Formats: sequence, C-alpha cells, structure tokens
Amino acid sequence: MKFDEILKDVGEFGPYQRRVYFLVCLACITSAFQTLLPVFILDMPSYRCKLLSMPNDTYKIQNPYHASLVNRSVPIETDDQSESYASCRLYDVTNSSTSSDGGNQSQTTCHGWVYDQSTFTSTVITQFDMVCDHASFRSHLNMVGFGGMLAGAVVFGIITDIVGRKLTLLASGVIQMVFGISLAFSPNFIAFAVFRFFTGVAAMSTFMIAFVIGLELVGPSKRTIAGVAIQFFWCFGLFVLALVAYLIRHWKYLQITMSIPSLFFIGYWWLIPESPRWLLSRGRVDEAEIILNKLARANGRSLPKDTMKRVMLEKGPEMKIWHMFTTPVLIVRGIVIFYQWLAINIIYYGLSLNVSNLSGDVFLNFTLSSAVETAAYVMCIFLMEKTGRKKLYCANMLLGGVACIATLFPVIYGDKSHQWITVTLAMVGKFGASAAFAVLYVFSCEIFPTVVRQSGIGVCSIFEGIGGMVAPYVSDLGIIVGGQLAEALPLIVFGVSTISAGLLSLLLPETKDKKLPETIEDAIVFGRKEESNTYTYDPIVSKNTGEVVVDSTL
Repeated sequence: MKFDEILKDVGEFGPYQRRVYFLVCLACITSAFQTLLPVFILDMPSYRCKLLSMPNDTYKIQNPYHASLVNRSVPIETDDQSESYASCRLYDVTNSSTSSDGGNQSQTTCHGWVYDQSTFTSTVITQFDMVCDHASFRSHLNMVGFGGMLAGAVVFGIITDIVGRKLTLLASGVIQMVFGISLAFSPNFIAFAVFRFFTGVAAMSTFMIAFVIGLELVGPSKRTIAGVAIQFFWCFGLFVLALVAYLIRHWKYLQITMSIPSLFFIGYWWLIPESPRWLLSRGRVDEAEIILNKLARANGRSLPKDTMKRVMLEKGPEMKIWHMFTTPVLIVRGIVIFYQWLAINIIYYGLSLNVSNLSGDVFLNFTLSSAVETAAYVMCIFLMEKTGRKKLYCANMLLGGVACIATLFPVIYGDKSHQWITVTLAMVGKFGASAAFAVLYVFSCEIFPTVVRQSGIGVCSIFEGIGGMVAPYVSDLGIIVGGQLAEALPLIVFGVSTISAGLLSLLLPETKDKKLPETIEDAIVFGRKEESNTYTYDPIVSKNTGEVVVDSTL
C-alpha cells in the first residue's frame, strides 16, 4: 500500500490536516518578513554633505541663515528636469584662490552626510553611511541575504531529511529570531552582513520546511489548492510588513519587531506532529502509526488494521541529473529551464526590492506590489488548468517584460507629473513575474522525468539562488549609475531578461493533460504528437526551493 492510499482512508484534508496546515503556513509569514525587510531597513534616503562649519546641520533647512550657508557650501547639480544639492561634494572653502560666487570654485569630496528623515528616522544606510563611494554596499548586503537563502535551501534541505521536519522547523525559527534581533545591534557593516546571511538561511529554510510539513499531510486530490494557498500567507506577511514599517520608522525597532514573532515557533513542539511520511521513510513505523491514528480520529475515520504492515514507499531507478544531457533535445530543454529560473528570480526579487527606488511613497508602492502579487496567484488558480502551462507562462513573462521596458518612454518624454506611469508599469511587471513564478514551479517539475526530477529541481534551485543574488545589483543600477535613466534602467534590464526568457520558453513542450515522462527515454520523445495524452501526475514543489514535496512514486 502506498502512503497516499492511507490518506484516502483516513481523510485527505480533514480538520486535523487543516489545523496543522494553518499553523505551518503562519511560519511562512515570518519568512516573508525577513526576506523583504531590506526594502525598508535599507531604504536610501535623499542626502547631502554635512556642513563642517555647522555641528548641528540637518538635511531639512532650519532657517534663512542655514539656507544661505547651504547654498554657499554645497554645489547644485542639474538634470533635464530639476536641480538638487550635490550628494557627495562640497565647495573647497580652504582654497583662497577660488571665487566667492562659487562659479569657478573648486570642489572636494565630503566625509560626513546629513539625511532626509521625512520617511525614516534611521535606516542601515544612514547608520553606516553607505552612500557615495559606498552606495554599492546596499547591493552587497542584499546579495549576502540571498546567498544565505541559497545556502539555506541546500543545507537545510539535507538536514531536514536526516533529523526530520519538525525539529528543523523549530531550529530555523530560533535562528531566524536570534539573528534577526542581532541585526538590530550590529556594530558595523561586516557584522550586519554576517547576521543578514543567517537570517537569509533561516527565512528560506522556514518556508521550505513549513511547505513540506503541510503538503506531506495532504491527500493527492487536495495538493494543488494547498500548494497555491500557502502563497497567500506569504502575501499576507508582506501586507503586515508594510503596515508595521509605516508605523515604525526606525530600522532597529522595525527589525526587532518583525523578528519577535519567530519566538512562537517554540510552541510548535507541542502543536504540530512530525511528518508521518518522513517517519516511514526512516523506518519509524510505530511513531507514524500513532500520528495517523490521531489524524483518523480527528477526521471521524479509523486507520484500517494491518495498514502499517502493508505500507511502502517505493523508489524509482537510480539516475543522475547529467543523464538529462545525453541528447541535443534534452540539452536544449535543460538550458532553457535553468535560464527560466535565473531570469524569473532576477525580475521577481528585483522588482520587490526596487519599490524603494520608485517615485512616490515607498509604503504605498510596496502595498501595491503585494496586492498585484496576490492577484497574480488568484489568476493562476483559475487559468493554469484551462490555458496550459506554456501559454500562461510565456504570456505573463512577455507581459512583465514589455511593461518594464515601456518605462523608458515616460522617463524620456515625460516629466515628474508622469512618474505615476513608471510606477504603474512596474506593478504590471510585478504581476507578470509573480504569475509566471507560480506557473514555473509546476511547469519545470513536469518536464523533468521521474528518475531525475528531484535532482533536476535541485539544480533549478541553484539558479534560483543565483538569480536572487544578482537581483539586488540590477535593482540598484540606477543608484550606482545615476543620470536621467536612473529610475528606468533597472526596469529595462528586468524587461530584456524577462522577454528573452519568455520567448525561449516556447521551445519547451506543453505538459498539461500529458502523460509525464518517467524515464530518460520518455523525456526524449516527450512533447511529440505520437506520445500519449493521459495525464498521470500532478507534482507540487516548494516556492522558494523548488524541492519536490510529493514524488510521483509515493
């Protein structure tokens, strides 16, 4: 007897599973907190050089004397649309040969800054003066965070299969809380980077393990809706983050506040069970039977006698991922799939981080971004089984890419009164990226044959992590490069990579209502007209790791 047959007997998604599923989904909310907190705590405010002659200098003009002092000391920079004070230069008042009107006055770099505190009273940027020559440090910190997420997917993916789901979920929660709070007390940039790495590890592992626990208790007929529903908890976490960030404008207090909820993970030791599927895989049959009996009673069912003696977890033939690269057709498909994961993560996380660089209110932009992501998941629920994977994926990638590139036109031909167009186009891009993200997990998993499916998705998760690490640098291109195209440049890069990936996806076969490949030989002929059209497998994989939660052989 296979494990899924047991779930059909005791209940596929009864009260017991719903309670556990709800509890582990709550853990995903904290993962959303730590993943996108940098949008607020690493916000880059407006700034200028600090006046050496005024110890109590502030970015906000205090009085007419202060205004005249700033005008005499700080150069004016102009672009096609506006004038502003120079951010990194002062007039060199020590050079007596310069003119007093500043027209030919020499300039020097400054070593102290004052910041606009109208949005945040303090951020990590202002704490460690990550501006001017150090402006790229923000990208470095975001890259470190995504590097931690990549490490978390790999390391905790191994640990959770060795010591169990429950214990590693508790451990990841504790790590998330400890290092999340430690971030607020970072004495320097290096310490912050180290703590940020481990919060990234914990954020990824929290989502991954919660996803696995929830889905391994759900019967086969309910996994699709359960696999998508967990994404709404992620989105709810983003809405909560925006609200709390709006109320708490100091980065240290915000970081501590969003890390404390992870403390409740400790209660999971008594509230959630170990995965019975994992227990069976480790030969701990008696413990699995206790949990299944409890599940059955809560669902008004009973576990049939001698069930545990007949249960089995079958495994397919041992194959390695490189067997997927033995023919030209498989090589092309492998490269295309891996590029999809790289591109979609660059645009998804890049657009999520880029909301702080857009014109307008950062809290409103972040909330709108979260709203369109939620709408994208709702759309996928209704359309994925109607339109197929390839059409829906390609259409959303092209939609997101074209919207991002279109921001070039309001930047060149518009003025500040048209900046809302850029924000709107960025939100359309986020909608397309989020929808494509949801489809890609199912689409790519169905393309890999069963014998290398786990390995294939594991390699995809590596490209997912690389895309996340690249995204901060693309998002901050405008800050690093500057100039008229500063706001549109990241979106243009997002658009080009997304459109290219969308077009390349047309080389992949449609998987909806198809008999999915079991062997390498099946994969070679998969997608041809003569192959069977009987749909036999509906896989579910983790959003953040790409790990197959329920294999077709179980």
